[in-house]
Amino acid sequence: MLKLNASYSKKVPAEGEYSSQSYHASIECELPDGLNANQLQERIHDTFELVRQSVEAELHGGNRQQQSPQPQQSGKTVPASPKQIRYLLDLARMRGITPQQIAAKFNVADVQQLSKQQCSNQINEWRAA
Repeated sequence: MLKLNASYSKKVPAEGEYSSQSYHASIECELPDGLNANQLQERIHDTFELVRQSVEAELHGGNRQQQSPQPQQSGKTVPASPKQIRYLLDLARMRGITPQQIAAKFNVADVQQLSKQQCSNQINEWRAA
């Protein structure tokens, strides 16, 4: 079993003179045995890109506190769960599809913004194929 630790930091000027704000995210995940060099490199790239996009989203006001982890009332979108997104990304990797391609398909900036329904529909489509 391999472990992958991807992190991204960014320091930006703050409002006061000689001050700055620092943003950092890190993720550790396990990779399956038997990946070839290309698959390993793709996993590393995709994981790092996810962390980088998360930090950039925080910097540009895209924090996820606005989204409730609990189901919302009718007419509102329920966000996909982290477990659901991980499964979707695993299926995508097996098909050679990047997180950016998934996001573009659903017209969102990041796969983390997919709704529970969007994620479920895509998982079902790939499982049926």
